[in-house]
Amino acid sequence: MRHKIAVLVMILAAWRQAVPAQDKPAEKPADKPPAEAPKKEPPKPEQSITQHSIVIGGASLAYTATAGTLIVRNDKEEPWASFSYVAYVKKDAGSGSRRPITFAFNGGPGSSSVWLHMGALGPRRVVTADAAPTPPPPYPIVDNAYSVLDKTDLVMIDPVGTGLSKAVGDAKDKDFWGADPDIESVSRFIRQYVSDNGRWNSPKYLLGESYGTTRAGGIVDWLQGKGMSFNGVVLVSVALDLSALFDYPGNDRPYPLFLPGYAAVSAYHKLLPAAPKDLEAFLAEVRQYAAGEYASALMAGDSLPAARRTAVVKKLHEYTGLSEDYLDKANLRVGEGQFSQELLREKGVTVGRLDARFIGPTLDVLSKQADYDPQSAAISSAYTAAFLAYYNDELKFGHGKTYQVTNFEIARAWDFKHRAPGSQFPIPMVNTIPDLAHAMTVNPNLRVLAQNGTYDLATPFFATEVMMNALRLDKGLRSHVEMKYYAAGHMMYIYEPALKAFKADIADFIDRTSKPQP
Repeated sequence: MRHKIAVLVMILAAWRQAVPAQDKPAEKPADKPPAEAPKKEPPKPEQSITQHSIVIGGASLAYTATAGTLIVRNDKEEPWASFSYVAYVKKDAGSGSRRPITFAFNGGPGSSSVWLHMGALGPRRVVTADAAPTPPPPYPIVDNAYSVLDKTDLVMIDPVGTGLSKAVGDAKDKDFWGADPDIESVSRFIRQYVSDNGRWNSPKYLLGESYGTTRAGGIVDWLQGKGMSFNGVVLVSVALDLSALFDYPGNDRPYPLFLPGYAAVSAYHKLLPAAPKDLEAFLAEVRQYAAGEYASALMAGDSLPAARRTAVVKKLHEYTGLSEDYLDKANLRVGEGQFSQELLREKGVTVGRLDARFIGPTLDVLSKQADYDPQSAAISSAYTAAFLAYYNDELKFGHGKTYQVTNFEIARAWDFKHRAPGSQFPIPMVNTIPDLAHAMTVNPNLRVLAQNGTYDLATPFFATEVMMNALRLDKGLRSHVEMKYYAAGHMMYIYEPALKAFKADIADFIDRTSKPQP
């Protein structure tokens, strides 16, 4: 019996060992701690510092160039955006903190600072053909005898999405693509640059071109509210109020404001029925008609009597050279794109938008509007190539990076709403005239210089005059706005005689406004 029991015990033991593993109770694995996400390295600024010299006005000037990026922080002191910039500072200037400093930018929205940088302000500039296509490379890059560096240190700024500028941290580039975020971000760059470089006690200037003037109008008031006052604002080709410039459906404001510009362009191309003996007197007459009878006729709308309509058509023909039949079919309303296409349509030629002295072959003679801008086509490659060669080779920066000269995605995504000082609701189409007016009123020492091209069809001179009058300043402050005119276009500085006058006007403006007040 004991033998049988022993055998049974052995069989049971063997059977237990043969039980499949899945029949055994599963052992619960020990919990593993979650893997830590790799920590992001905080973005860091980059710099390339080089030494140079230049002769301006017969005097040699040594300067330090800094091409780099600056990490701008938000209200929480978190990295928010990396701005690319190029700064030029006079070397051994003694009390450098008291030397004027100018912050400059182009517009777009979506444009880097290449155009002002290589065309007018910086120590090197690209030479392009005037009122004609610039030949292919190599492009001449020369010392800029008209640079502003003899009068002011200079910081060229690329807004987010242009140049090498981009959002960092939790921010996205598109967060900056709107009127108010753009004003705030560029303002924060300026404030931080001033702090980082000890320039709080320097005379300060803003210089913006085109949409850069829209930006400047907002920035000067935004920074003044944060304790930073400016000596002056330079507005190149003014676009403070965009609804005065865009002829979208239902908006008749631009048509009278563009008429004197059309008249100047038609006179330049000798297309008026009667050539004016005195251009300035002629343009004064057109201004008066545009603001009076023409604007009144447009406001009359469908109630405009037939006889009065006929008289307006004849007058518009007299001032533009466009046919009476075309003007009648256009219902008295010709936008700048239509004007550029129609003026020389019979010759198969399109007129430039940014500078109507430029012309180019028409792509489609049946098109209602111009398909391209001959001025932009004539110079863009030269500016792009010249800047990138200079940036990489002379300033020794940007290698291995993609510099966005113009980012068209920004304009398509832009939010044009703007909350002006004292307004309860945002303005649907940005207008920073109230911002500039507020800044000039609160800081009665602030001066403004507006520079205008006679043949500019993007921001015409009469529109600028009306915008400046809309500041509604106290009588004692109205003289603080100065107007200058040049026989060129939107980028008046591509015409060397205009560039010379452009520089002289800025130099005089800085000289007069940077002196210590008694």
